[in-house]
Amino acid sequence: MAEASPQYGDWPLKRLMTEVVGSGHKSAADMTREQAREAFQRILGGEPDPTTLGAFWLANRWKRNNPEEPAGYTDVMVEESVERAEPDADPVDCGANYDGKNDSALLGVAAGVVAAGAGTPVVAHSGDRVPTHEACAYKHVLDELGVRTDLDVGESADMVDETGFGFYYQPAFNPGVDGLYDRRDRMGVRTFVNTVETLANPANADVHLGSFYHLAFAEKVTDTFAEMETESPDRVIMFQGMEGYDDIRPGYTKVAEWRAAPRAAAGPSGEQGDPREVDFDDYEIETPEYGMEFEEEDLEVDDVAADSAAITEAVVAGERDDHFADAVAVNAAFRIYARDDADSLDEGLELAREAVADGSAEAVLEDLRAF
Repeated sequence: MAEASPQYGDWPLKRLMTEVVGSGHKSAADMTREQAREAFQRILGGEPDPTTLGAFWLANRWKRNNPEEPAGYTDVMVEESVERAEPDADPVDCGANYDGKNDSALLGVAAGVVAAGAGTPVVAHSGDRVPTHEACAYKHVLDELGVRTDLDVGESADMVDETGFGFYYQPAFNPGVDGLYDRRDRMGVRTFVNTVETLANPANADVHLGSFYHLAFAEKVTDTFAEMETESPDRVIMFQGMEGYDDIRPGYTKVAEWRAAPRAAAGPSGEQGDPREVDFDDYEIETPEYGMEFEEEDLEVDDVAADSAAITEAVVAGERDDHFADAVAVNAAFRIYARDDADSLDEGLELAREAVADGSAEAVLEDLRAF
């Protein structure tokens, strides 16, 4: 077993399993921030043997992490693995689940392009066939559209400033987590890595847009942001997304909004101030009130990557006036509203439809293909 070491500390994963997290979902204890930090440092350093690492991931899945633990994981990821490149624009960071969608059209590319056409810069980031679903993510739709995705982080930032929409590719900006692919793939189930990788924020954006299956997850994510010691967004908007992705689903939908107060200043010895106070609110919307008068099944497609790309082309060119066009407009409106470029979803929806009608959205896609 890995022992305590000057490089890491006193808590190898096997000891954490034995003494803290490994006794089952009812009796396991939570880790301290320092224990969580050390655990992820060891994981990124490739130290744990595969059996111990798999057991640790599974124990955390059973136990369920409190916000301080993923905050520790994310801080280590940002400090030791993430390379950021901040564009001059201040975009909305779309941190969708990297493991993708299997059944319904991926609308985030079209929504981001339309929002960019309306003046709201947007950033998306993803990997390539990330466990566990290994389904269609942002990269695959962009590839189908002929947009470059194998970019270094400087190019990604330039893409945002030149077109209004930017893509950051995980192997380039987060190589440490990307290097965990094989071990994650062998697990067969999601781990906490699937959550923290979406919080990487490679463009250092002030606004994060994400999704959840259950409201409790949104609260955990926002509490994680509040606990993080590395930089984090000032505003977060999350909603119940289709297949857990950042495409809002038709019908009754829960939305969570979070705004953070400035963090307290560090103390005289350099210790971090207390977690930021936050304003958290949740509410329900009925998407038919915003034009999405159809069911989730109406957004299903046969080939998610190819069909989503074709839908994107047609919608941003104004060649479709159907349920896909309506869904893209609502999702674009959320991005516009998230950045405070509109005071309401209704206003955001109006701006989104104008960007399609006047050709601004189509121009963004043309610029992306030329980048």
